[in-house]
Amino acid sequence: MSNRLNCKEYYFSSHAVQRMFERKINKNSVISAIKEGEVIADYPDDTPYPSCLILYFVKSKPIHVVVALDIAEEKCYIITVYIPSIKLWHKDFKTRRDK
Repeated sequence: MSNRLNCKEYYFSSHAVQRMFERKINKNSVISAIKEGEVIADYPDDTPYPSCLILYFVKSKPIHVVVALDIAEEKCYIITVYIPSIKLWHKDFKTRRDK
């Protein structure tokens, strides 16, 4: 998947909305992440659409967004949104720590 996703429409899963509420992450931050963030992992075999993990900083705090893209329809489906833990990620928030 390219580093920029072409989305004409955005759909938020109930799981994503719940996580955003719990973590006080707003819709505009998630859309900005999709438009401007860095794709740090691709999941081309996900179904029904390929997905990716995006890193974005909101007021210098990192967030991760997992989004699936229906390329033909240019629709983005936000699967989940979370704040990456330093226990699981290196300081760059791009690289997972070894278990």
